[in-house]
Amino acid sequence: MQMSELEQGRHAVLPEPNHDEEARQQFVRVFKEHLVARIHPGNRIAYETRAKPQFEKTHHRPPADRHEVRDVMVDDPHYKMFSSMLRTSQEMMWSSMQRPVERTLPELIERSKSVNDAGGTLRLDADAEIPRYHLSVDIHCQPGAYHTEVVPDDIAPGAIYDTAVFTYAMGQMGPENNDMGQSLVEWLHAERPNFKPKRILDMGCAVGHSTLPYAVAWPEAEVHAIDVAAPMLRYAHARAQSLGVPIHFSQQNAEHTDFEDESFDLVVSHILLHETSEKAIHNVIRECHRLLRDGGLMIHAETPPYKGMDPCDAFLLDWDTYNNNEPFWGRAHDIDYVALSERGGFDPDKVFEVMADSAFQVAKAKRSHVFQGGDFGGGGFWFLYGAEK
Repeated sequence: MQMSELEQGRHAVLPEPNHDEEARQQFVRVFKEHLVARIHPGNRIAYETRAKPQFEKTHHRPPADRHEVRDVMVDDPHYKMFSSMLRTSQEMMWSSMQRPVERTLPELIERSKSVNDAGGTLRLDADAEIPRYHLSVDIHCQPGAYHTEVVPDDIAPGAIYDTAVFTYAMGQMGPENNDMGQSLVEWLHAERPNFKPKRILDMGCAVGHSTLPYAVAWPEAEVHAIDVAAPMLRYAHARAQSLGVPIHFSQQNAEHTDFEDESFDLVVSHILLHETSEKAIHNVIRECHRLLRDGGLMIHAETPPYKGMDPCDAFLLDWDTYNNNEPFWGRAHDIDYVALSERGGFDPDKVFEVMADSAFQVAKAKRSHVFQGGDFGGGGFWFLYGAEK
């Protein structure tokens, strides 16, 4: 299935592009498809026919890891072309998503305030401190990142992010962009069918794409979601309310929350760890341990770690570290999760690392199961790291 055949799920605060804006967005989608299908495969050819032989001639052995592959690939003409085009596609994507949001922002803000009450709540903190690792870069190259506000009650970062994710993943995370959360839910149903959490926390929820599947899967549960960015949370709250899903959003840092000890049965995150600093990750895991009741589960969904991965594949997946304003990406993919968990208070014997199949079957059938530079929504599965308290 091609991206052009897919449509993003509608809700009350989804930006509505005009004809020219839609044309720009469609061009970016097709451009990204072209990069995935036609340009990216040439990187492997360039590695096998030029870069690898060059390295072997000098060192009398093949490259041992992604760093050695990078040494010989970074100047390869095909890779340089691919990398430049991919970065350009990111910048074009954000620009094309900004246009309709900027044009209709007052209307979007009003719509966000008038959605139906589904029972969810929103709690913001005017004194919340944005972590330095968010202030230092515009993550994913999104201008202003997630937290920047330019008008009262701003929801622009959330609106831009919502539409951009669908294009970035080329629809492969489903019409609701909820593939990570839904995949984790389905894995839990299959692997722990008797697990029925009564209180759930999603850390670093952004606009709540992956949060909603938990409330749908366990309708009797109380579902909370936190993020440091107020504009994302305003949008997330309005989106969830308009979709009829009760979520309790609050502006908090996952490193230190105001929830009581042992107050959750399930604590989750979705591609949060690679967007935090080394120190922050240890704080997050300790906080997970504090918040969980005995027998509760912590599960974090990520792209797969580099351990055991082909050096060239690891190098290509590591593209984000150097080119997509993801400075912690590479380090996060090298984490020793058992040691991390033990330092956070978990029993190392109760730590697990698994690959979970994607829940979005239509796109999954078209996936190569090989992750690429820029990620493109995943390779048909997600890496789950977790532990039981």
